[in-house]
Amino acid sequence: MADIFEPYKMGNLDLQNRIALAPMTRGRAGDSRIPNEIMATYYAQRASAGLLITEATVVSAQGNGWIGSPGIYSDEMARGWELVTKKVAETGTPIFLQLWHCGRASHSDFHNGELPVSASAVKLNGDAVHTPQGKKEYEVPRPLTVEEIGKTVEDYRRAARYAREAGFTGVEVHAANGYLVNQFLDSKTNLREDGYGGSIENRYRFLKEIMAAVLAELDSSRVGVRLSPNGVFNDMGSPDFRETFLYVAEQLDGHNLAYLHVMDGLGFGFHEQGEPMTLDEFRAVYNGTIMGNCGYTLEDGQQRIDSGLADLVAYGRPFITNPDLVERFQNNWELHPWDDMTHWYTPGPEGYTDYGVYSG
Repeated sequence: MADIFEPYKMGNLDLQNRIALAPMTRGRAGDSRIPNEIMATYYAQRASAGLLITEATVVSAQGNGWIGSPGIYSDEMARGWELVTKKVAETGTPIFLQLWHCGRASHSDFHNGELPVSASAVKLNGDAVHTPQGKKEYEVPRPLTVEEIGKTVEDYRRAARYAREAGFTGVEVHAANGYLVNQFLDSKTNLREDGYGGSIENRYRFLKEIMAAVLAELDSSRVGVRLSPNGVFNDMGSPDFRETFLYVAEQLDGHNLAYLHVMDGLGFGFHEQGEPMTLDEFRAVYNGTIMGNCGYTLEDGQQRIDSGLADLVAYGRPFITNPDLVERFQNNWELHPWDDMTHWYTPGPEGYTDYGVYSG
């Protein structure tokens, strides 16, 4: 029986504990989308985690869909990320960069009037999207052509190379939460009739090609993938979700990845297409490191570790207001409560780097 605070060997990386900082968009990169010093401070503050995973980071201008989110598609962006990796390197904690493309969860305001793209022309039904010009309704996206799919795969390759050159320990491919890769995987959003649609094998093809591109730049032990099989965020949820995501996990198992990051169905926010998938189903088909995540308490995380269903557990919101979350967990110190979330996504230190460590 392992303890959540025990070290863990992930491939050839020695993690100081089994707790990861979950990727969370925080919107501090400004209009330039170039990472900066305040972002470096934020990640270094949370380096008592065994593994840090950055906020979602767009692989191309076409991938943008969130105000102030960072990018990894230019020399300037890569140099900005070096501020982060150098500061975190002083702590000795590994840091992975999450690679992202918003797909239909975007708006033409981000793209000089051009429609956002997706697997198919299926509109996101949900709350208004926040654009540089204010709140707007989601639009019907434009399906990517086969040629554009190839170019997007190359965007992921370039992003992985930039991440390596910027000093990241590894990358996480974001295939969850209703963004572009997830839009190709789900039959709800992928209505294509070519080699990228229809069967599960075809719907997986886009992610398969992305993995090949990323693995051409980084060793497999430095690449993770995130899945949200039960998620409703960004209007997702297909009737064949269980068959789809078990197939995806089986395919990824052959890559000897750093980890598979799974949004656990025993948490919150799953769709009503059937009983939610849980980590035991993934453990049955995936032999490598599994990271569980979905609104866990300390006890939830320890239970996943105890049961052998997860090797690592990721925490999100508690890490925002508690940069010393690991120490608070270890000492049974009170957690700083969540406050006004408005400040979590606005420029500057407020609600970002101004949360202190426990002082009794």
